[in-house]
Order: sequence, then C-alpha cells, then structure tokens
Amino acid sequence: MGIAADIAIIIVAALLGGLVAQRLRQPLILGYIVAGILLGPYTGGYTVSNIHDIELLAEIGVALLLFALGIEFSFRELQPVRRVALIGTPLQIILTIALGVGIGRLLGWSWFLSIWFGALISLSSTMVLLKTLMSQGRMGTLSSRVMMGMLIVQDLAVVPMVIILPELVDLEAGLARLGGAVLRAALFLGAMVFLGTRLVPRLMVYVARWNSRELFLLAVTAIGLGVGYVTYLVGLSFAFGAFVAGMVLSESDYSHQALSDILPLRDLFSLLFFVSVGMLLDPGYFLDNLGMILLVVLLVSVGKSVIFGGITRLFGYGNVVPIAVGLGLFQVGEFSFVLARVGVSRDVLSPELYSLILSVAILTMLLTPLASQLVEPIYELRKRWRGFEVLDTVNLPDKGLQDHVVIVGFGRVGEFIADVLQRLQLPFVVVELDQRRMEKAQVAGFPVIYGDAAQDPVLEAAELEHSRLALVTVPAVGITNAVVASMRRICPELHIVARAEGLEQMRLLQEQGVFEVVQPEMEAGLQITRQTLLHLDISAPEIQEFIDGVRRELYSPLIRQNTNSELLRRLRAAQHLMPVRWIELPLESPLTGRTIGETEIRTRTGASVVAILRGDRLIPNPSTDQRLRAGDFLAILGDDVELHQFERLMEATGAPREGEKTS
Repeated sequence: MGIAADIAIIIVAALLGGLVAQRLRQPLILGYIVAGILLGPYTGGYTVSNIHDIELLAEIGVALLLFALGIEFSFRELQPVRRVALIGTPLQIILTIALGVGIGRLLGWSWFLSIWFGALISLSSTMVLLKTLMSQGRMGTLSSRVMMGMLIVQDLAVVPMVIILPELVDLEAGLARLGGAVLRAALFLGAMVFLGTRLVPRLMVYVARWNSRELFLLAVTAIGLGVGYVTYLVGLSFAFGAFVAGMVLSESDYSHQALSDILPLRDLFSLLFFVSVGMLLDPGYFLDNLGMILLVVLLVSVGKSVIFGGITRLFGYGNVVPIAVGLGLFQVGEFSFVLARVGVSRDVLSPELYSLILSVAILTMLLTPLASQLVEPIYELRKRWRGFEVLDTVNLPDKGLQDHVVIVGFGRVGEFIADVLQRLQLPFVVVELDQRRMEKAQVAGFPVIYGDAAQDPVLEAAELEHSRLALVTVPAVGITNAVVASMRRICPELHIVARAEGLEQMRLLQEQGVFEVVQPEMEAGLQITRQTLLHLDISAPEIQEFIDGVRRELYSPLIRQNTNSELLRRLRAAQHLMPVRWIELPLESPLTGRTIGETEIRTRTGASVVAILRGDRLIPNPSTDQRLRAGDFLAILGDDVELHQFERLMEATGAPREGEKTS
C-alpha cells in the first residue's frame, strides 16, 4: 500500500506512544518522538518504507503549526508583561546563542555550527511548560504569565530564524542573499497586510454564508497552505507564509471558528512531524555519546536557567518569579525541531549534530517537571539567606492590618466588594497583579498590594494570618486554585470565599476546604429560571421550592460545613416567598390624598402597606397618619386574594364609605 500503509502504522504507533506519555504525565510529543525512533531506520525493527514522503507531509505539519500560531497571536496577551516579553526575550535569545557558541567552541565545532546550536537551544517548549504548569496548579500566577509572554515572542522569533540561519553557511555570499530574503519578506508582508486584510475577510464572509462546515474548513486550509506555497515560490520559507496568513486571518471575525476547525488538522500533521523527528534519532549515537550528551544537557540547563532568571530579575520581577522562570524555561523546545529540520534539509547540520540536539531536547523536556518542583525549596532556602524584597503597597494603614478582609483581584466583583466595605468602614486590603487595576484601586483610596496572591511573600504582606476572611474574586480557574492552595498552606483555619467557574472547580475548592463557593453562572441561571417559571404562571412557592432544591444539591457539602450558609439560604427563601407586590398609586385613585388610616386598607382588604417608595426616599413601615400621594409605589403585603381586593379598592370610583367592604 506504500505511503498509505506507512501513515496508518505511524498513527497507530503515535497513539500508543501518546497513551504511554499521558500515563507517565509527560507531553504527548515525547510519545510521538519515541514512536518515530522505534519506526526509524536505526532500531532494526519495522521501518517506514517511504521516510522521505513522510518528511514532505511533515512540512505541512510545520506550516499548520505556524499558521495556527499566527491566528492565536494577540498583543493583548503580552500587555501585562510586555516589557520583559518584547525586550527581555530578544536579549535572552542573544545571550543563549552566545551560550551555545561557547559550548560549541568547547566541543570543537566551527563558528557556523556553534551559532546554529545556540539558536536551536535558545527556544523553549510551550507544550511542556503548559503541561507542567497545569499539573502543578500554577497557571495564572505572575511567573506563569511572564513565561507565557516570553514563549510567545520566542515562537515569533522562529520566523526570522528560518530565514536567516540557512544563509550563514557562506557569510559573504549569504549576506547578499540574506538582504534579498529580508527585502522579499518585507515586501511580501506588506502585500499580505494590504491585500489580505481586504480580500480575506470578504472571502470568509462569502464562504460562511453557505453554512457549510466542510467548505469553511477547506477555505481556511487553502488560505494557510496557499499563501505558504506563494512564499515558497518567491524564495521564502513555506512556514513563514503560513504564519503571515494566520496573522492576517486573525483579524477576521471568523478567526475563532477558523482556529477551532484547523486545530484537529494541525494536530494530525504535527503528529507526522514529531514522528519524523524521532525517525532521524540514532539510539546508537545516544548510547555511544551519553557522557557528552549529559554534559551538554547540564551546561544548557544551568546556562539557560541563569539567563532567564537574570533577565526576569533585570526587568524588576523579584521574590520567587526569577527562580520559577529560570527553572520553567531551561528546556529546548519543539520549535527547535522545526529549525533543526530546516538545517538538515539544507545539508548544513550533520546527522550526528541533529541527534545531539534531539537528545538534549528530549532530556531537558523530561527534566522540566522535576526541576519545576524545586522552585519552592530553592526559594525557601534563598529567603533564609537573604529574606524577600519589599512589595509595592499603597494606602496601607500605619498601624498595620488586623481583623481585616483580604480581597484577591480588583475586577468588577472585587471593586464592588471593596467599595461596600469602605462605606461600612470595615478594614480590608486588595491584592492585585494587574498594574492598571492597582492604579485604579490607588485612585479610589483603597489599600492595595501589587503582587501574585499565589506567592507566600504577597500573602505575608497582606497579613493573611491576622485576617478574618479572604475573598478570591478572580474568574480564572488556575489562579483561584493556586491562590487557595497557598492560603490553605499559610492559614489552614482561615475562612475563604471563592468564585468558581464550573461544577468541577466548585467540587475541587470544596475539597480544599473553602468556606463558601459562589458560582456566578449557576446563580444567574437560577434567577433566569425563576423568571421563566413566573412567566409560565407557576406559583411562587413551587418555584422557590424547586430553586432551593437545586441550590441545596449543588451547595450541600458547604452547607453541612457552615450553618450560617444554611440560615442565609432559608432567609433568602422566606424573602422570595413573602407575597409582597409593588403597586403605583395613580392620580385618579380614590386613595390618593388620604391617610392610610382613613382608607382602612387593612380592614377592607386584609392587605397591609409595609413600605412606600416616594421618589428616591423609602418610607418603611408607614404609620396610619402617612398620607398617600399620586405616583407613590406602595409595597403591599398579602396573599393573592388580598392583593386582588386591594387593586379593586384602589381602582374603585368614588371614595369608600365607612363600614363598606369590597367583595
């Protein structure tokens, strides 16, 4: 069957490798690479017959990887950490290339190969880092944001590297070719931005009108690969064109749908790419050169950790952040394979050097979860030696914080809570990581600490041990889990009220001992359900019984732990069950201008006036001498029959007579 049989075998082998990697809690790409090693020509087992054809298909995987990267790219994601990402990352790449040149010269390589090696090790792994952060519950922390910002810029740096590095083989002749390549790239980029922003959105609108998912997917794929092929025809990288096409498509209103449709196709062809990467690794070379490989792994790991940590510290991030960034980004990433394949295809990298790069990348990826677990112990050791830096704080009371509320997050929810607590003159402090939100809290006069609430120094600055309550108002699941875990570690008995975004997170927070969990979507859904049932003429007691049953079922673990929550629930239920209706008093009503005592509302109807809303003024429990005015909103307490009797009395023509009753 030829290539069809090869693809079938590769997919099955990759599935098995991916299952093993998942079982071992490793990134799936490691399983794919191992599958490629087993199917490669060096292992002596079954070998794919058309390796070259698989490599050609793998090029599509590279193009789709960069195409999806272009669609996903957003400057908004870089905004909170833009300085360290946009300035620090290029500096990191330059320093890491210098590190690679030093290692290469130490091993006796030429300057050209040493520069290639430095460029290859300068990139870190987004896939491995995401897997590590998610498994350790550190997504959303300040250090994770710094790392993701730097990784985005690293991924973008792959594009110019693909253009520049191959031209270094002959520097004198390559400079002219490089200049031509840069000029062609600039012209192509300008043409794509000019034409693409005008043609692509119109094309997507035209295709979307057909309501064909298949045609839409075909159009998206054609844009990515078609533009890539055009760039290849003009002498540029196929992958570069696909990336530019993705960036142009990201400006379309259909970018999210395009990304969701292209992801399965990207993952399938990326699988072929990573398997083809493994096919070129010689296990014999790995065993014969194990000592040199381990030495290079050590030098790369330590060198990159120092570079990343130093740059992070240089840009003003202190405490645990430089340590976390250094131990999170020291590995060699998957886009290094893309560059290495370019070098192999251009005959500038030997099979031996390629095997070394691949071996170093795999080992550093495997070491990442282990190294990341050393962040806390190293930071604790550093604190004992040097202490931690003073955090940015604003408007904190001179006498310190005591019996206060710690509010994590100054979004809409956090701002509302802070405003209420300030009006009630209750002590609180806000912890916020976003600089703009911190400045907003500062302008409002709120006490605020700038920092990541998942880190111990920040919680210590907020005097968490002396607080009465902690509120976690951020919507992100990863941030909430990380913050709650840190709070529980410092103050196991502290009452925490947290916001949950789903049932799974709600149950997880309950297991972590959170005092109260609030799920905004569920509360909004219950209120909409209540209004729906009211419009369907279902009685208020039935509706409330159903709503309370749903709420008890979802909140039952917390209700058992907290008797006050059950009391509040019962009070809320009683409030909804009270038959109070607000009725506006018209000018022509016989009740207008008379006192409550004169109207004898209670005697004639059985209903009671429990409050009057007059303009912006609320008159609770009005006396019998209170005179009613046209336009007043009367809060009438009574059952359905009594409320109906009051409405008839209010609308009756002529004033009610002494002793008269409405029927």
